[in-house]
Amino acid sequence: MAEFDVARSPGRLETLNRKHHHTALNVFMVIVIAHWAEHLVQAFQIYALGWKTPAARGVLGMPFPWLITSEWLHYGYALVMLAVLFLLRKGFAGRSRQWWNLALGLQFWHHIEHLLLFLQAQMGWRLTGGGAPSSIVQLLIPRVELHLFYNTIVTIPMVIAVVLHRRASAAEREITGCRCGLPAGRAPAHA
Repeated sequence: MAEFDVARSPGRLETLNRKHHHTALNVFMVIVIAHWAEHLVQAFQIYALGWKTPAARGVLGMPFPWLITSEWLHYGYALVMLAVLFLLRKGFAGRSRQWWNLALGLQFWHHIEHLLLFLQAQMGWRLTGGGAPSSIVQLLIPRVELHLFYNTIVTIPMVIAVVLHRRASAAEREITGCRCGLPAGRAPAHA
């Protein structure tokens, strides 16, 4: 029976950020784009079609209206986004890592705002004493516009990080072991 060399066996997180980083990053970006599409459709419904905010439910919210009002869904997405930004972080190096870290930090705050909304919805208390849950920044900016803003400030550094990552230097690829940006079939030098 062959012995299993634990020291040489990469962990799941390392495998994700080396061998599977390209695929995981692509899947994540598709999810982010789909989320953006929902927000853009909702904004179009409000500003171009003149719908009242409660009627503007995006694409999925039209057949499933409970989705748009479910803090479970919104908090769940914020939490998944935070987790994936954290999990894929090791696959970035250099300037792309700095931009990815910025997106992670901004998403952490976005997550805190959603956690506050989620807790209010579950516990029945309200930050402002009003009828609906409210986040801190929502006290200054309406919810639809605020979420467009949050998604923008998280997405911009994330996209910059991905572009820089796909154009990574050989030294950065050596650090991460990631195959992003390499022609199909080529592996990093040490892989």
